[in-house]
Amino acid sequence: MSASSSSVATVRESLTSYRWVICGLLFAATTINYVDRNSLGVLKTILEKELSWSEADYGWIQFAFTAAYAAFPTLLGRAIDRYGVKISLAVALVMWSTMSVMLGLVHTVMGFVAVRFLLGVAEAANFPASIKAIAMWFPQKERALATGLFNSGTNLGVMISFGTVWLAEHFGWQWAFVSIGLLGFGWLIFWKWGFERPEKSTHVSPVELNYIRAGQGQQQESLRMPWTTLLRFKQIWPFLMAKLLTDPVWWFYLYWLPSYLSKERGRDPMKSALIIGLIYTGASVGSIVGGWFSGFLIGRGWRVGSARYGAMLLPALLMPLSIVAYNTTSFALCVGLISLATACHQAWSANVFTTATDLFPAKVSGSVVGLGATTGGLGGMFLTLLAAMTIQWTGNQKLIFMWAGLMHPLSLLIYWLWLRNDFKQADVDSPPDVTCAHKPLLTGGVLLAILGAIFSGMIVTHWDVCIKAAKLSGAAQAATAAGGVVIIGAVLIYAGLPKTSPTRI
Repeated sequence: MSASSSSVATVRESLTSYRWVICGLLFAATTINYVDRNSLGVLKTILEKELSWSEADYGWIQFAFTAAYAAFPTLLGRAIDRYGVKISLAVALVMWSTMSVMLGLVHTVMGFVAVRFLLGVAEAANFPASIKAIAMWFPQKERALATGLFNSGTNLGVMISFGTVWLAEHFGWQWAFVSIGLLGFGWLIFWKWGFERPEKSTHVSPVELNYIRAGQGQQQESLRMPWTTLLRFKQIWPFLMAKLLTDPVWWFYLYWLPSYLSKERGRDPMKSALIIGLIYTGASVGSIVGGWFSGFLIGRGWRVGSARYGAMLLPALLMPLSIVAYNTTSFALCVGLISLATACHQAWSANVFTTATDLFPAKVSGSVVGLGATTGGLGGMFLTLLAAMTIQWTGNQKLIFMWAGLMHPLSLLIYWLWLRNDFKQADVDSPPDVTCAHKPLLTGGVLLAILGAIFSGMIVTHWDVCIKAAKLSGAAQAATAAGGVVIIGAVLIYAGLPKTSPTRI
């Protein structure tokens, strides 16, 4: 081989970027995930007519999904850490695609409740698995961008889901569900062929592998650590609080925005695809740009913690503009500011997800992200009742828009007060001593148990008011979430008690 040919071959080898193919596979899975979950809401009007559903029936069906999606991420995150990303995400996608097909075969409310519950269980694996895959395949400075790219699939999935109306009108609602379920089985072919650990992949050049590993530090295949030990690391708490406070903001825009546009702005979002498309296009742009920006700062020499704070600061400062969106008389400005708010949330989300892998190694990232997804799900369940009751009492969504504008600045403040500049990865190979009581966990557990008991008591004693505001399903969802807070309090108390067993199982 000539010197020139050898030089060309070396250049080609150095240009391999297979990690972005992995990001593309995760983007496709996330898109399918959101098409599957959002299709029921899009087809709601058709199904109410075809199957004679009441609003209460629909509420119970959605409650089944939400409860499962909140309850199972922690368990699934541990399973992903134990069995690996490839098999875990494949099994999850087979299950949620099968459940999507099954939605086209059931005709009773209880049938839809059961299938949507199992759909929620399976779909809860997507983000813990995807964030773990990003941590495996990307150096630290590129993780937020990769996260932003695959996370933008949530927005595309919402937009694509509106196409199920066309399928339902032309081929029947059954085939709409069956068709979107088949998308997942098609994805599995590419996943089986395309995903391996970087060092095992035949598509990765030595140059790319060295580039990935140089930005990650020492890697370990897996580490089976009890969640009771994970909760003793201080690094996990800002992440959990951020998910608890800001995930419901996204749920608010996802589930309540159509009602707001219809009832308070006089626009039918089902017939205004341009409005929905604009809002979620903005969210996609925000997800990608927010992820890129922190990597850009790291490339300019910023420390990782400073870069994440910097990338989270601008979205947090801009989120209060959603309050202006509600109060303006200009519909164009309202849509523009809501688009900005969804973009800011997704920019924020790309970086918050990435802090989980900044502060914890990839070998336990599935468990960490799973815990975060559970806390975010609980926050979303509370939102259902709080939003409904606020609208019932005030007749509008003004207070909800105010709340949505303030959660991100509050979360960033918690990050800063909790970690300051001590943005260091937890040393999970030298875990804290679990044979001693952990007073902060015990204190927090007691306070949460008391708070959950107070919420439960308020809901029970004002049950008729709750039903009037959010229907029986919404009240039951909030009661479940309040009970969940009591359980979490008990869990924290258990985690804080001294243990005699080993820290690894």
